[in-house]
Amino acid sequence: VGPNQRDQVEAHMRAQHPGKKVHFVIQEKMRGQSDALYLAREYLTGPVLMAFSDTLIETDLSILKDLPLDGMAWVHAVPDPRRFGVAVADAQGAITRLVEKPQDKTNNLVVVGFYYFREGRELIGAIEEQMKRNVTLKNEFFLADAVNILLERGHKFRVNPVDVWLDAGIPEALLETNRYLLDHGHDNSAEAAKAHPGAAIIPPVYIHPSAHIEASVIGPHVSLGEECTLRQVVVQNSIIDEGAQVSQMVLDSSLLGRDVQVQGQTSRLNLGDSSWAMS
Repeated sequence: VGPNQRDQVEAHMRAQHPGKKVHFVIQEKMRGQSDALYLAREYLTGPVLMAFSDTLIETDLSILKDLPLDGMAWVHAVPDPRRFGVAVADAQGAITRLVEKPQDKTNNLVVVGFYYFREGRELIGAIEEQMKRNVTLKNEFFLADAVNILLERGHKFRVNPVDVWLDAGIPEALLETNRYLLDHGHDNSAEAAKAHPGAAIIPPVYIHPSAHIEASVIGPHVSLGEECTLRQVVVQNSIIDEGAQVSQMVLDSSLLGRDVQVQGQTSRLNLGDSSWAMS
């Protein structure tokens, strides 16, 4: 995790996954994906399943049982792959090369940030070679280049296509992911309507039970976090994180971080934690 993220991530893991054994490693300088994995190398032995933190997919992991390969990369075809990494694969799905942030749209088979490695120590060895060669993009060590070194060494990887890939790397994608989750089982509008009779709830929404709502219209596609407060607010297609306080506003397609305070605007906002705005 980054140097300013540990407290939030650790609190989340304790609350949501109390039965899991979790190790935290700090990446003091943002030197890329491979560097982050290398910092955690003492924990990466044996089979490794790695997911980027801004990625959600639907997949069946039973395919990994007795997999006769060294690794696998999950992929999804997109119209414009240029802000992602792509997999070059043959007709049988065998990967020949990964390309990070391609310059054109010729190959749109995007690697979705979900990987399997049969042996973590082999991956760490490839990362050490990547660092020795100083293979970087914009001064960051990307995992795609470490995988390419594994391929050079004869390791066998193949792609595994997925139909559902939810990306949260940019605000628009995060809102799209929120809409998908609310449309597919995470809506609690019925319970929220009973808990907040003074508000109009338009499904689908997720409203944390501790949220406070007065004289507001919520939804569709709104997620409200723990202990947030909304008074005289109309909001749709937005995420409002825990502790935020919003009053006398019309919000659409907005992201409000933790403990944000906003009042008296008709806006589309993207505000980080503890921000304050007032018209």
